[in-house]
Amino acid sequence: MDAITQLQRQFVEYTTSLYREGYLDDQFTQLQKLQDESNPDFVVEVVTLFFEDSEKLLNNLATALQQENIDYKQVDAHVHQFKGSSSSIGAQRVKNVCVVFRNYCDEKNLDGCVLCLQQAKNEYILIRNKLEALFNLEQQILQAGGSVPMMA
Repeated sequence: MDAITQLQRQFVEYTTSLYREGYLDDQFTQLQKLQDESNPDFVVEVVTLFFEDSEKLLNNLATALQQENIDYKQVDAHVHQFKGSSSSIGAQRVKNVCVVFRNYCDEKNLDGCVLCLQQAKNEYILIRNKLEALFNLEQQILQAGGSVPMMA
C-alpha cells in the first residue's frame, strides 16, 4: 500500500471515529459539501473562526460567572451563542453541554453553571485538537499529491 492510500485510509477511519464517538454530527458533513475548487479552504476557515469565537466566549463566560452579582441572562446569551456556533460546525458534544448549561442558567444554579463551563472547555479543547489533527491529515494527503476522500 502506497503512502497516499495509507493516509487516505487513516483519514476515513479517523473521520468515521469522530462521528461514531459523537464529536461531530451531520452538520460537519454539510459544511464539507459547501467546499469546492473555488474555495478549497472553506471548512478550515469556518472552523478557525469557530475556534477564535469559542476562545472569546469561554473567557466571557468565565468572567461572567466570577462576578459578585451574576447576570444569568448575560451568561445564557453567551451560552446560546456558543451553542449556535458549535452546532453550525457540527461540534455535537460541545452543543450538548451547552443545552445543559442553558438549563442551569434558567435555574440560576451557579454550581451547575461552573461545572458546565468546565465541561464546555474540555469538550471544546477535545474537538479543537481532533479537528486540527483531521486538517493535518488532509494537508499530508494533499502534500503527497493525493486527494482528500469525500465522506458520505
